[in-house]
Amino acid sequence: MANETNMINYIEAGLKAESLRQKAIANNVANMNTPGYRRTDLRFEELLAKAIKSNGRIDLSKIKPEFYQPKTTPVKANGNDVSLDSEVGAMVKNSLRHQAFMMLLKKKYSQFNAAIRVR
Repeated sequence: MANETNMINYIEAGLKAESLRQKAIANNVANMNTPGYRRTDLRFEELLAKAIKSNGRIDLSKIKPEFYQPKTTPVKANGNDVSLDSEVGAMVKNSLRHQAFMMLLKKKYSQFNAAIRVR
């Protein structure tokens, strides 16, 4: 049961990260014409992968998603680096991740229900 609980915790952490990433994308789009604004993104997958590779027990409460400015995209004349096309692409990718997490969560709960109903 502990492994199942860990899996649900990972899915929950992923859902929270995708929710925060969606807010970052929305903020980027809202500021796409703001002079000097630099787009933000969320660092989560790297932190989770590092924790998993540490071979120790992973405490998801200590893995906090971080907002950061990648500063890898071209800057326009007004100092802004937000591209609507890139943000829409990021939003689609984020939505697909969210759907995948939800499907995994639904599958886990279906397995729990099936186990409970076994007589």
